[in-house]
Amino acid sequence: MSELKESEELFISTKPVRLFFKASIPGAIGMLASSTYYTVEAVLVGRMLGENPFAGLNLAMPFILIAFGLSDLIGVGSSVPISIKLGEGKKDEADKVFSLAVALIFIVGLISGLIFFFLAPSIFRLMGAHDEIALAATQYMRVYAIFTPFASMVFAFDNYTRISGKINKSMYVNIMMSVLCTLFQVLFLVVLHLPIGFAALASSLGMLFSTLVYMYPFFKGRMLLKFRRPEFKLSSVKIIIANGLPSFLSNMSGRIVSIVMNAALLAVGGASAVSIYGILMSIDGLVIPTMYGLCDSLQPAVGYNWGAGRKDRVRAIEKCCYVAAIALCFAAFFLLVLFPEGAARLFVESDIIVSGAKSAIIIFAFNYLVRWLNFSTQSFSASIGRPLFATVISISQAFIFPIGFILVLYPLGQIGLLSNITASTFATAVIAFIVLLKLFKITSYKKSALS
Repeated sequence: MSELKESEELFISTKPVRLFFKASIPGAIGMLASSTYYTVEAVLVGRMLGENPFAGLNLAMPFILIAFGLSDLIGVGSSVPISIKLGEGKKDEADKVFSLAVALIFIVGLISGLIFFFLAPSIFRLMGAHDEIALAATQYMRVYAIFTPFASMVFAFDNYTRISGKINKSMYVNIMMSVLCTLFQVLFLVVLHLPIGFAALASSLGMLFSTLVYMYPFFKGRMLLKFRRPEFKLSSVKIIIANGLPSFLSNMSGRIVSIVMNAALLAVGGASAVSIYGILMSIDGLVIPTMYGLCDSLQPAVGYNWGAGRKDRVRAIEKCCYVAAIALCFAAFFLLVLFPEGAARLFVESDIIVSGAKSAIIIFAFNYLVRWLNFSTQSFSASIGRPLFATVISISQAFIFPIGFILVLYPLGQIGLLSNITASTFATAVIAFIVLLKLFKITSYKKSALS
């Protein structure tokens, strides 16, 4: 069976529920595995290196994620038109978009890496970080900046591998990446007791090796998508950017808000307040990637069916995404409400930080009661080529409401600022619900998906 026929069999002929288990479960496992090393890194830095390096890590991380987000803009943005063109039977055009995207990812990664490497010291001084925290943040970010052009490709090739129908391979490589990053973290921080820059080196090496594993079968011509000579057409670049913009704006806006939040928390509560916020972000860094894996692993299938005119399957597949997201978010809510102290002590030992983190974690947990609606509807919109809807949701969740609530909640001090995410999530849910009603109309069909 050819690669194209294999993908068609998976995306068009497999029953929606079975497709969900074949695509989303491995995708969720893979994304959870790939995000676990961030959590392990945070735990080891907090416990092995202390409060100031942990605060430095949390100051630097938003900038690192901005660099990765620029590459992800192209990776995610190219995946939608690639999937739709494959569904339309336009294989050569899909290959051209794929090849152009890989070239753009390298160029963008090189530029962003250079910028963050040289500007790192100035950035953290402007944020008001004292010398020890600023030094730790600079060392951490500079190592990541060096590896960005290659390491950032791992996220795009994860998408391209799933588009090619190799869903289990995606899961296995993500697990491998998590294991490698964790082993390097333990070696550098626990065994050799090296400084924080080596924490970044550990993750970068794991990501780099995983990128090479992903790319090898593409270079050998063994995957559905084939490399062609890139054609740098403005129209193709515009399509990629338009489709990747919702995810990028969400990432970029979230990182900008994190930077503003860290600066505000430094002002009202010092390093301990930044550390509490880092705990919340580390928890979110387990839940959201898992939900991303559940929903966005179905994006190639949704795009393929949309391109093939199968609206009935589009809605049936998306129903599975919503149910899974609800289950995940409610599980996270109950675990955090029941065990806030355990969640805090996973990252830090300081009784002062744990005491402040407990109430912040409980308030934060309530955001998951509606977070599933925002995330799933954004993914649904992007999958069928409605980037405007997805952009509105992502910008509302990640930037507009958070910035507004920072201004409103700042007078309440540390606990007010740490309530920002929950307040923003509930406000965004209103918009997501309106968008979902519109998506129901767009994807309406007469024939039942189960008939």
